[in-house]
This record gives sequence, C-alpha cells and structure tokens, in this order.
Amino acid sequence: MNGLLALHERPTESASWRIALPHTAAAVPVARALVRSALAGVEHTADSDTAELLTAELVANAVEHTAGSGPIELVVELRPSGCQVEVHDPDPAPPGHLTRPVIEEPDPWQEGGRGLLLIRALSSSCGHRPTSSGKAVWFRLPVVPAQRRSA
Repeated sequence: MNGLLALHERPTESASWRIALPHTAAAVPVARALVRSALAGVEHTADSDTAELLTAELVANAVEHTAGSGPIELVVELRPSGCQVEVHDPDPAPPGHLTRPVIEEPDPWQEGGRGLLLIRALSSSCGHRPTSSGKAVWFRLPVVPAQRRSA
C-alpha cells in the first residue's frame, strides 16, 4: 500500500493499492474485501457497494475467461474525483462488449452474460488497455455525497 489517509479525509492526491490474486474463484472475495477496506477510511469517496460489485465482476471475468494459472492483479486507486479499479490479466484479447454497443440482450435463463452490462451501466466510465503482459480492464466511480452512500 502506498497511500495512507487520515480517517474521513478526502484524498487530495491519488492513493493506490496493488495486489496479486490467484487465478481462481477465491480471488473474488479477496478483491471485494480490498476495495471495501480501501474505501472505508475515506469520507468523500465512491459508493462502496457498487465498487465491490463491479470489482467482483471484473475479477470473476478475468478468472473465467482468461487462460493460464498465473496470478491476476487488482489495482485500486482513490482519487479526489472518486476511484478507479483495474484488473490485469495475461490475455491480450479485449473483453467482450465492454466498450461496444450490445447487439443482443443476455439470455434471462443463463447464469452469465450480465457482468459487462453492469459495469457499463453503473460506472461513470470503463474500458480496457493493453499491458506488457496482457490487458487491464478498468472502471471509474465518482465521489458520492455521504448521505447517498451505503453505510
């Protein structure tokens, strides 16, 4: 961790956390907990429940849709304007319909197919970029006034 904030202080500069996660389903609750912890100590920040949900979707997609057993990486960055969460994985292929219009709605009887729609709908922006070892998929959430955030 490279950014310590006093309790209830709005970050004036970025603070970030980076952690390697196993390429298994066990990574999802660990990622959610890291995001919850990062957002808990800051009064004026993004909605924690939304951040946790979208992080879980990104991590689950990285685990399910990328080959290999090497770790994936979670990066959480708190900014004065909100937060950005990135998940790095070894697959350079872009993620489905994250930044392209959806042609077909997901099948309501299928378990999957809604994660990227949630990310597009609930984030202020999202996308992906190539990295030296694959890609990073990210979303941003804006600062939400304290009275509108979950406790």
